[in-house]
Amino acid sequence: MLAPGFVFGLVLLLILRADTSAGADFRFASYVHNHMVLQKEPAGAVIWGYGISGATVTVTLCQDQETIMKKETSVKAHSNSWMVILDPVKPGGSYEVMAQQTLGRMNFTLRVHDVLFGDVWLCSGQSNMQMTVSQIFNATSELSNTAAYQSVRILSVSLVQAQQELEDLAEVDLQWSKPTAENLGHGNFQYMSAVCWLFGRYLYDTLQYPIGLIASSWGGTPIEAWSSGRSLKACGVPRFIPSDFVTGPSEYSVLWNAMIHPLHNMTLKGVIWYQGEANINLNRDLYNCTFPALIEDWRETFHRGSQGQTERFFPFGFVQLSSYLSATSDDKFPQIRWHQTADFGYVPNLRMPNTFMAVAMDLGDRNSPFGSIHARDKQTVAYRLHLGARAVAYGEKKLIFQGPLPEKIELLADKGLLNLTYSQQIHVQRQDDKTFEISCCENRQCKWLPALMNTFSTQTLALNISSCHDTLVAVRYAWATWPCEYKQCPLYHPTSTLPAPPFIAVITNQIPGNHSKVAK
Repeated sequence: MLAPGFVFGLVLLLILRADTSAGADFRFASYVHNHMVLQKEPAGAVIWGYGISGATVTVTLCQDQETIMKKETSVKAHSNSWMVILDPVKPGGSYEVMAQQTLGRMNFTLRVHDVLFGDVWLCSGQSNMQMTVSQIFNATSELSNTAAYQSVRILSVSLVQAQQELEDLAEVDLQWSKPTAENLGHGNFQYMSAVCWLFGRYLYDTLQYPIGLIASSWGGTPIEAWSSGRSLKACGVPRFIPSDFVTGPSEYSVLWNAMIHPLHNMTLKGVIWYQGEANINLNRDLYNCTFPALIEDWRETFHRGSQGQTERFFPFGFVQLSSYLSATSDDKFPQIRWHQTADFGYVPNLRMPNTFMAVAMDLGDRNSPFGSIHARDKQTVAYRLHLGARAVAYGEKKLIFQGPLPEKIELLADKGLLNLTYSQQIHVQRQDDKTFEISCCENRQCKWLPALMNTFSTQTLALNISSCHDTLVAVRYAWATWPCEYKQCPLYHPTSTLPAPPFIAVITNQIPGNHSKVAK
């Protein structure tokens, strides 16, 4: 027979172990952390985590030891997860978030402090998004420029793959932090994203309230790795074929599963994206479907995961591919640039609503120590992106955020001219005979010929087409892997220094003043 004291001690030990286990099971989601930014009004921020099935969880938002709000929920049986949606909060802070789990006599409390409310942006893509501030032009100056931006908080997701959709991040490289020279310039392609950081900094300069930046990118990765099986199926993506440009994980959906889907409960303001090089030789002809499909699928998933708090058609910005010193003269890069706009040449468009684009083809970097595909001027990229965000995401109606595109193309055969009328004013920075080309056809055999820039005015440009003695069927602009030297493309907007985007258009006698007909 066991002594009463021994039995009591054994029972006490089991109770203590149960309490410890219950406490270990109670946690916030991996990215709910000190110094985080939560999405401000009009949306409600989502706070979630894991606990013991059936337990009650009370989430309290406090400021200066004063309770602002309380939300109560219970832990779901099938997933052992809990979630609350906070009431909309104005931008600012800081706050403390406290979560308390109660089950019978057991009571456990979690806290995160220095929480701000503002706009949360997710930044994703391949190596040009992954490049850190230490790799870009004026790195030393940029790394020291953090004191005024302590309300721009940063988080970097670890490089992880998964065969199935994960509910939470497996690992975080850089947990929510205030910006410092160390975490902005940690190492080559090792957190934090320079484009993401600079984009957030420009937004903060304009908005003057907190910005949260989440970097989740991996170099050398195709769009298929970032896409769900649903969106790939919708585009009829075939069985995987290896590609020269793919140096990172390329198996379908593995990065969506591990690095994007785990964030889908979060309330977001929007996304910026820099990817495409890895699809030069992989399903290139499908990119005009896979990219719009990715945007649509991410929007639907984040909207549903946040219980409707993330906007269904949240703003989505992207960088059109820059230039690359290629050994071949094919048009694979221009094709991807074109497909990035769903073959419209501009955004937003019918297939890509509420999107914005930064043209980067004039930012080529011949001497980049990271290879010409990794241009170091990420400041201009981020500046152009933030202009798009201000116009599309923040509703600045009169802001110019994209360079000029022709809205009417008129063939003046008797004068040997092709007349282009632009939707905006144009600034002809230089005239050349290479950047514009015309397709000249004889007996169904077509070849591209250079078209000399002839005369121009504030919104029109005439091309000399005398080199074509047969049938003129199309015109294109900047249709090259390396279309021009650094900031030296022929056409810009006169006041905004935004380059005219590349385009290709079929020639009829006269095309009505409509972008889509010109661009298509």
